[in-house]
Amino acid sequence: MKKMLSAFLLLTFALFFSQEKKPMFWQDIQNFKKLDQENTPPENAILLIGSSSFTKWTDVANYFPTKTIINRGFGGSRLTDLNYYANDLLNYQPKQIIIYCGENDFADDDKLKADVVVDRFKTFYQKIRQKFPKIEVDYISIKYSPSREKLWPQMKEANKKIAKFMKKEKNADFIDITKVMNDSNGNIRKDLFVEDMLHMTPEGYRLWTSVMNPYMK
Repeated sequence: MKKMLSAFLLLTFALFFSQEKKPMFWQDIQNFKKLDQENTPPENAILLIGSSSFTKWTDVANYFPTKTIINRGFGGSRLTDLNYYANDLLNYQPKQIIIYCGENDFADDDKLKADVVVDRFKTFYQKIRQKFPKIEVDYISIKYSPSREKLWPQMKEANKKIAKFMKKEKNADFIDITKVMNDSNGNIRKDLFVEDMLHMTPEGYRLWTSVMNPYMK
């Protein structure tokens, strides 16, 4: 009877821990690992890390035909997530890292101060530098999605402070995509966004490409 009880308890514990809730985006990271096992990632590539603006750029290689790119964007991610999964996301040998992230941090908490997001970025940047002291690291400015207009003030402040930080760093740049997404009156072009007014159309990505090209190594 005792053996049966012990076996039952062991099975119960095993089921409990197997069903334990995984951290957010855990499956996305496992998918990246599977991709890397199936096809060895190239060295000296340009590594894209960030949120859905990269995730949905599934044909990014077509926009930069002369470049080798590894896209490791996962939709909905925040800078906190990049920091949490830093060891996995930086498990490559790139010659350049380009980051687009921060927009979801504000969307996740509309009271969030810009300085908090800036500090989150600086933390991730330092994680990169610990592993890659000399490679090029670039940050794409947070875009002003129409669906998140109420968050624009915090986003603008964060962009300004991250730009100032990156300007002082070696082998680093702030890639500002703000102007290219505006019309002649300085207003954000809504036609560059799909129906959700958050994610971009191919034309939006084409404009990003025009700004990013000079920075691509």
